[in-house]
Amino acid sequence: MLHLEIISPEKQLFAGNITIVQLPGTLGSFEIMENHAPIISTLTKGKIKVKETNGTITYFEISGGIIEASSNEVKVLVEK
Repeated sequence: MLHLEIISPEKQLFAGNITIVQLPGTLGSFEIMENHAPIISTLTKGKIKVKETNGTITYFEISGGIIEASSNEVKVLVEK
């Protein structure tokens, strides 16, 4: 199972278990799934797509940010 946190300067936007997250990377869109290799990347303006373990899909509009993922923990710091 993959755990995701999305945090803006104002508040925590999301925290929960997910199956996949799609992110607007600076060099193009990419996805993170369970057991993904460790990664740190910058994000650009776009949408984060989150698919929760219950099948719910949620989108977050961002203007940029940073992601760090390792050991099935994903942390996303965003500008909103």
